[in-house]
Amino acid sequence: MLINAMRVHTLFALFIHVTHFSFCTNVKINFREKEKEVLDQILGPGRYDARIRPSGVNGTVGRTDGPTIVNINFFLRSISKIDDYKMEYSVQLTFREQWLDERLKFNDFGGRLKYLTLTEANRVWMPDLFFSNEKEGHFHNIIMPNVYIRIFPTGSVLYSIRISLTLSCPMNLKLYPLDRQICSLRMASYGWTTDDLVFLWKQGDPVQVVKNLHLPRFTLEKFLTDYCNSKTNTGEYSCLKVDLLFKREFSYYLIQIYIPCCMLVIVSWVSFWLDQGAVPARVSLGVTTLLTMATQTSGINASLPPVSYTKAIDVWTGVCLTFVFGALLEFALVNYASRSDMHRENMKKQRRQCELEHAASLDATSDLIDTESNATFAMKPLVRHPGDPMSLEKIRQCEVHMQPTRQNCCRSWLSKFPTRSKRIDVISRITFPLVFALFNVIYWSTYLFREEAEES
Repeated sequence: MLINAMRVHTLFALFIHVTHFSFCTNVKINFREKEKEVLDQILGPGRYDARIRPSGVNGTVGRTDGPTIVNINFFLRSISKIDDYKMEYSVQLTFREQWLDERLKFNDFGGRLKYLTLTEANRVWMPDLFFSNEKEGHFHNIIMPNVYIRIFPTGSVLYSIRISLTLSCPMNLKLYPLDRQICSLRMASYGWTTDDLVFLWKQGDPVQVVKNLHLPRFTLEKFLTDYCNSKTNTGEYSCLKVDLLFKREFSYYLIQIYIPCCMLVIVSWVSFWLDQGAVPARVSLGVTTLLTMATQTSGINASLPPVSYTKAIDVWTGVCLTFVFGALLEFALVNYASRSDMHRENMKKQRRQCELEHAASLDATSDLIDTESNATFAMKPLVRHPGDPMSLEKIRQCEVHMQPTRQNCCRSWLSKFPTRSKRIDVISRITFPLVFALFNVIYWSTYLFREEAEES
């Protein structure tokens, strides 16, 4: 009897376990069926019209209901490029909209049905949002369309989609490449006015940015969200915008532009240290540096749009080009001065030759007169020769009584170089580097202070 009772108890427990397992299995199957029933119930034919917007907040003065409130937020996935020439930038983002549609309420069966997921946006009403500063854009359809719609039991609708956009970004390049640029992303309603549809930023964290966002020549410093409602002849339309503040990375331009230009200017000064007679070397050096600097300038301007104002890079390249051109003109001046020095030296030699010949003829004439005359007395010469000891003694006495003349240090230093061409080269060796250093001090102090002022 005891064994039979134990067997009956075991069979009864096994029956209860199997019955419970079947019940749980049926519940799961019924749960999926209920989800289909809910979708058919709220979105079935004749039950929901996607052409009619959801009701807004009740109690608005003068209307049966208020505008539909749409909360917006997005996740910035990447920024592929920022084009200075076209003044545009490309972004990829996950865009989300959320609003309340009471017609889509459903029974969640005790919390088991958290939300319904759709992939067809045309099944429910959608806000007519567009990006006002968009140039190009496309959706992502690999492997499936990257879009979904979630309907919650309360009637709240969440729409999410991944899109890539190319947006216009008007830039002010006066401080280029020491500038900061503000690029905006504007979203507005196309057909619904603020009486029917209002866009709001989602509370808390309306914009999220991917960690370690990498840009080739810019750094995203910060972003600001704001509202930009616009009024036209057809009414007032709701608008949202986010301003992205980009700072240009200066290290790239320092290596690619500023240091090479400085090197070209310094190389052009090598001609000051070459001999003035080395005409081919100095001419080829000056022309080569001038052409290289001109090519560098044209390459820089080719990557920038033609604007009506002067940029910081234009000032730099213009002054560097002027210094290189000035070094070439300096050699032309040295060559002219060298030929003048040679002409002056030849004239001096001819004059000395004439004086020597004239003195020799005078000496011959005086010797002839002395031999022919029988004078018994000796006459003192009116002019003493430089080697006469009496004249030397008188000169020393005069030097004692005369006050010593002070000579200028620059003149005394330049007097070491007898020719004007050599003096021009020596002066250029000092003047060009000093003026270029002064220009650097003025340039960097001016534009760096302007950058700090604009930032503040």
